[in-house]
Amino acid sequence: MRIALSFIFIVLLWATTPLAIKWSADGSSFIFGVAARMSIGLVCISMMLLIMRQRLVWHSKAKQTYFAVAVQIYGAMMAVYWSAQFIPSGWISVIFGLSPFITAVLSALWLGERSLSVDKLLAYILGIAGLSIMFHSALHISYSTVMGLFGVLLATFLQCFSAVWLKRIHAQLPAITQVTGGMLFAFPLYMLSWWLIDGQIPESLPVKSMLSILYLGLIATPIGFALYYYILTHISATRVALITLISPVLALFLGHYLNKEALTLEIAIGSGLILSALILQSFVGRLRQAKT
Repeated sequence: MRIALSFIFIVLLWATTPLAIKWSADGSSFIFGVAARMSIGLVCISMMLLIMRQRLVWHSKAKQTYFAVAVQIYGAMMAVYWSAQFIPSGWISVIFGLSPFITAVLSALWLGERSLSVDKLLAYILGIAGLSIMFHSALHISYSTVMGLFGVLLATFLQCFSAVWLKRIHAQLPAITQVTGGMLFAFPLYMLSWWLIDGQIPESLPVKSMLSILYLGLIATPIGFALYYYILTHISATRVALITLISPVLALFLGHYLNKEALTLEIAIGSGLILSALILQSFVGRLRQAKT
């Protein structure tokens, strides 16, 4: 029951986070938005660690785990925030919908999981076709939009790489410990990046931007990351990636209705192919297992 509720909460978080990321950079730079979020998030996650009376450990596997988590917290998040300048928020969630495919390939190569089959290969083809259509649509808009899509694709890969790496390390640390250690590793990199890229603190921020940063820092970062690594500890990396099945649809509609983002026929078809691929990957295997 806890895992099911965690899934639902993360789906809602992942559906609303892209739009919040987009809004958080209004009136400031993207690097300020993400650095402010992580500053608030680190304080919150540290307080959660104290309240739960857990402590950080520093043995070899723990440090490897913190570094693997930092790949996602710093590498993937930086790529997403940079990309959000150039593409609609709904596209971010759709591209992240490819994470089950990337995770499956990495799990097969790195963990020896049997995550590649004929039906899943067909799902990958559908996913790639959907992504190709979205790239074709981006080419009609601008070069920067294409680069934004590549940036989100890089972020998706880094998140999947981090998840599979954690499974390989298998340190069996509590989720809150993993996130706190990863945040401690990532935070200095954020501060250095902010100082090198921008180094400016805005004199004032729009209310929408301020509320978005607070939402991301107080809720999406500490609670979202903690729940993500909680379920990642208990189930396979490929199944965790299936959270992206529902959130892209919600994110597209939120971006369209709340941020006036265009929802063209090409984007609808591309998103539909990616979601169809996710459905195929999610349920065909289960049906086969049920019959046997």
